[in-house]
Amino acid sequence: MSSAPSKTSSEEIIGQKANLIVKSGIGFGVGVVASVLIFRRRGWPIALSTGFGAGGAYADCDRSFNPARIPGTRIVPPSALKEQK
Repeated sequence: MSSAPSKTSSEEIIGQKANLIVKSGIGFGVGVVASVLIFRRRGWPIALSTGFGAGGAYADCDRSFNPARIPGTRIVPPSALKEQK
């Protein structure tokens, strides 16, 4: 494991932006449907579900850029690896 940060490719960045757009769009769609069918055309379900979609996309991007955020992972310092050998 090197301590130098790896560069992210432009394809990965574009993929993550597309992920944000898709998840926000799905959240927007769910909000519109909920607003029309359940909440008598109020605006807050649209904003809430769009925020949920954007938040989910942000969490996915955060996990891919920062592997320490993945649940269940443990960061081992290099000194501990040298002691094991």
